[in-house]
Amino acid sequence: MLLIAVGSDGLLVELLKHRLNQMAIMTSFPVGLEEEDGSKGGDQPSFSDSVAEDKFQLDSQAVDEVNNVENKDQGDIQDIDNVEVASGSPLPGLKPQQLDESFRIPRETIEILKNQVFGFDTFFVTSQDPYEGGVLFKGNLRGEAAKSYEKITRRMQDTFGDVYKLFLLINPEDDKPVAVVVPRKTLQPDTTAVPEWFAAAAFGLVTVFTLLLRNVPALQSNLLSTFDNLELLKDGLPGAFVTALTLGVHELGHILVARDAGVKFGIPYFVPSWQIGSFGAITRILNIVPKREDLLKVALAGPLAGFSVGFLLYILGFILPPSDGIGVIVDASVFHESFLAGGIAKLLLGDALKEGTPISLNPLVIWAWAGLLINAINSIPAGELDGGRIAFSIWGRKASSRITGVSIVLLGLASLFSDVAFYWVALIFFLQRGPIAPLSEEITDPDEKYIGLGILVLFLGLLVCLPFPFPFSEEAISNF
Repeated sequence: MLLIAVGSDGLLVELLKHRLNQMAIMTSFPVGLEEEDGSKGGDQPSFSDSVAEDKFQLDSQAVDEVNNVENKDQGDIQDIDNVEVASGSPLPGLKPQQLDESFRIPRETIEILKNQVFGFDTFFVTSQDPYEGGVLFKGNLRGEAAKSYEKITRRMQDTFGDVYKLFLLINPEDDKPVAVVVPRKTLQPDTTAVPEWFAAAAFGLVTVFTLLLRNVPALQSNLLSTFDNLELLKDGLPGAFVTALTLGVHELGHILVARDAGVKFGIPYFVPSWQIGSFGAITRILNIVPKREDLLKVALAGPLAGFSVGFLLYILGFILPPSDGIGVIVDASVFHESFLAGGIAKLLLGDALKEGTPISLNPLVIWAWAGLLINAINSIPAGELDGGRIAFSIWGRKASSRITGVSIVLLGLASLFSDVAFYWVALIFFLQRGPIAPLSEEITDPDEKYIGLGILVLFLGLLVCLPFPFPFSEEAISNF
């Protein structure tokens, strides 16, 4: 059977024409013979009865053909009544939730979503997986993800208002786009038993104390004597101020860029550290980030600002004369702990920096170095650290989860030789391991200039954390 029309009406007309032409050929001679024999009007079926019966059969056949075509156009979507509803939410990066049936999206709503909200011009649905807290739609993305997201969101708001939220994500199983629709009431932020401002203030006070203590070596050996020698804490004020300055600039970079990107931050929790004064701040993102480029801009802004101020102060420390004519006496071996810090020190000090030779420096060098180290460890590509968010934004969810695993393993190995690495891997594992909450649209790659800046931040953090392997001699540096 030759089918020319695509729509159901056109298909029915073409089928009628084709069938009637066949009947005209088959009934022309038999009808004439019956009339000549005088059998007209007897028990034999008339021509009109034959046409009526054939038309009824043709109508049924045409309807079946049209239904088959329409079912094919729907992409062979399975009947949702026969699909088991999975528990929890279809979104990645969310904590497991106990959801009752009130959160479940009705079948009628799912039909409207796939037939009216989605479409050939945006996202062509081929199947759906219902969950207690939403529906995951599989299919084919049409056109640019950002434009399709805007169209689908506009249609969904026109149909349902703000009841549901759309996400365009990458399916980790086959790396293909999927659309997820969830009720907005399932996206409420977690509540804490302790008020956020109270916890942040408590962590902040302890961090101020550790920053002061870190810059008073006389008190580090006997912590209990601190309360009997509060005057000594004043000696740690300059160093604590410099380190706190790099921390403050870091957080300010996040806040300023987040305001333009539409990202809302919670109150930062500054994490104290006995070794370097502070591990930086843990900052929660309170709303849903629109896209990966927005997250990338916010994540890289903090380390980029902190590194800029830290390197400026570090270089300035070599230029300024030692304080009180003496300054801080350090051995050259100290600069082996950082590839970038050691390289800059050798370039600026030249022959004055030699193996086994003590050198007098302005304490600003040590204070700024601590700020650089804090920014560097926050740039490690793991979990919800700045580096982890940068890796997620550049390479996507699946690749960043693997990078996080590798980073934690390497930090675990480094913790065998470094107390800082040990405490940092513990902090990541218990507080910052992620996963990162879903973004509204995770398919579109960021702009290349932001990708370049993100890779620069990761590279700077790596250079600060890696040791300087070369001996501090003129010959070694010239060969390097």
